[in-house]
Amino acid sequence: MNHQKWLLALAISGLVGVAHAGEKEELLKLRNTTTNLIRQLVKQGVITDKMADEMIKQAEADAEQQAAVAKAEAAAQGVVPADEVRVAYVPDFVKDEIRQQVRSELREEVVGDVMAKAKNEQWGLPNALPEWTRKFKLSGDLRLRSQHDFMAENNISGPNTALFYPDVMAINDAGGVQAAGIDAAVNTSDDRQQFRQRLRLGIDAQITDSVSAGVRLATGNQRDPVSTNQTLGFTGQKYEFAVDRAYLKYEAVDEHKFKWLSVKGGRIANPFYTGGGEFTGGSEMVWDTDLSFEGAAATYYHNLQGGGLSNAGEPPRSLFFTAGAFPLQESARSSDKWLFGGQAGLDWGFDNQDNFKVGVAYYDYVNVQVKPNTQDPFTCDLNDFANNASRPDFVQGGNTLATICREGNSVDPASQTGLPGMLGLASDYNIVNINASYDFAAMAPYHVRLSGDYAKNIGFNSAEVSRLFGSTVDDQTSAWQLRLDYGWQVAERPGHWNVFAAYKYVERDAVLDGLNDSDFHLGGTNNKGWFIGGNYGLMKNVWLTGRWLTADVITGPPYGVDVLQVDINTRF
Repeated sequence: MNHQKWLLALAISGLVGVAHAGEKEELLKLRNTTTNLIRQLVKQGVITDKMADEMIKQAEADAEQQAAVAKAEAAAQGVVPADEVRVAYVPDFVKDEIRQQVRSELREEVVGDVMAKAKNEQWGLPNALPEWTRKFKLSGDLRLRSQHDFMAENNISGPNTALFYPDVMAINDAGGVQAAGIDAAVNTSDDRQQFRQRLRLGIDAQITDSVSAGVRLATGNQRDPVSTNQTLGFTGQKYEFAVDRAYLKYEAVDEHKFKWLSVKGGRIANPFYTGGGEFTGGSEMVWDTDLSFEGAAATYYHNLQGGGLSNAGEPPRSLFFTAGAFPLQESARSSDKWLFGGQAGLDWGFDNQDNFKVGVAYYDYVNVQVKPNTQDPFTCDLNDFANNASRPDFVQGGNTLATICREGNSVDPASQTGLPGMLGLASDYNIVNINASYDFAAMAPYHVRLSGDYAKNIGFNSAEVSRLFGSTVDDQTSAWQLRLDYGWQVAERPGHWNVFAAYKYVERDAVLDGLNDSDFHLGGTNNKGWFIGGNYGLMKNVWLTGRWLTADVITGPPYGVDVLQVDINTRF
């Protein structure tokens, strides 16, 4: 009962405290409503008739008093506008209600403004950074490798090894066979165990919708173009870390988002199709997968499907044509060495998700053949610029060699040993290369892929090579490889796996030995054999790789090498 009376008193106090100037009708409505409310309370037995009459009389008296005060204040301050309400007294609970209502409305308004601003400025979203930062993409990979090299027991060894298997880089750096000493021959007898590491970091930048740039840093010996491995065990010396790629790329698409043109310039990835392989993009018979090309290349794609069926990448059915020009060795006072290449191919996808891809290429090397010193007594101190420039910057071994000059000094006959002081390539290299692969998807997600690679050096001239070498040299200019892959196409997820096996046969002058596979027979040409291996996904973007490679020479004294590689790979 007391609680109800308190509520009634608050309602009457609110009525008494309101003076609405110029709004008599609204005031009468409010008065009648309050009176009816009091009468209903009498009917409900909440208050008595006498109490109700006293409350109404008291309210009317208070209202007259408040109205008089409001009228006097209005006269003192001026005329009150017709649409303005003056409140002489507002109870505390009304004040609290007003505060809560204002806070609620203000909160909704502020939250709305903040949400709108957050949406416009992309707060908390993946691309919430400033616009210029969204143009960059970072990527990288890290590989830890354990490698064991096992030399065959019947390999040639001893002082005559350099006659058959010379270490050309050591000889040329030292100034001759005798000057190189025991380093003049490659290792044919001592097993070797290495722990190696490869780290690569890349940055891709989208400049416009069609133009992008890329930079990749990598570990590895800067002089070695076909390996980015860093061998551990140099007494804490810091790793070499250099620019492995730096390029601009232009891509053009048609109205169906089909990429019909790609142009790259700078230090770029291999632009030519090279078959299939595990995480490598192809065969390494002609090009090692770590090799970066310096120069420019362009690929044109012709869509063989109807409009609207192609996607933004290479379509399932297309023709492609690639051409490139790459400086190999620039010289200020002699002819530069170049590589020019072209390739045409077919990429054909079937309705059952099988895929067939083939490419036919021609690679023309310019000025890579030696230019021997013709001055008597044929010593290296008599070399001209062309003689010195014909020395290759990098070789792995296997190609037919010719002497550029001999050891010794022209004015000191006692120093003239008659041994080579500088070596170079005896043959020219114009290579026809065919790559093909067929991917069977019938057992998806497991795939069976068959791939083949064939190369022929049609630039070999037996008569000229024999003259430069000093004796008859047979034509050994063919190379081929067959390979089988089975399993998941990519093993970068937990439990995903694949296995592979291949046989390779690379004759002495089939390809340039400085740019092909650096692992099979420890690099170079004049080798044959097979390799097997597999990949197994340990967790997302982390996988294990194992390879066993066994190879022997095709011609020459026995020289066989078995290589075991176990890798832990991660991509980020």
